[in-house]
Amino acid sequence: MAITNHERVGKALELLKSGLGPFVEREFKAKYGDGWAFEVKEILSDTRLGGGKSDSINDVAALLVVMDRKWGEVFRRILGKTERSLVNEILAIRNNWAHQEPFSGDDAYRALDSVGRLLSSISAAEADDVDKMKMELLRLRFDEQARGEKRKSSSIAIESGV
Repeated sequence: MAITNHERVGKALELLKSGLGPFVEREFKAKYGDGWAFEVKEILSDTRLGGGKSDSINDVAALLVVMDRKWGEVFRRILGKTERSLVNEILAIRNNWAHQEPFSGDDAYRALDSVGRLLSSISAAEADDVDKMKMELLRLRFDEQARGEKRKSSSIAIESGV
């Protein structure tokens, strides 16, 4: 059975969580030392994501919210404005995904590209997996276009009596 664009985006978000989690945790530990988990819980306590019981961040939305809220203190020295824009864009993508919004082929490609760019900016190995997903989506799109062109040329040939 073919994978849907919604499933593709979900898989990309899982890869983002895997790649981004260790980075966020490392940077928080570098900034706050042993108090890093308290800082995270403090940020998340005023959101619907809650503070959690674990000392690690296990939700992609929480990772993105924490990055956005502590950008100036923690991430600004490492990442640029482009990456901050990606964090906010991906947070919107994640919310659309979580609320079962449909993803067109273009929307799915954009989501995969944004996730891949953020992962690449932190040198996460998961960026390669996202790139493969992007290529597969492009292959499907090109195959679809080729079939459409073939059908169009077949119907033109039939109409013209060739």
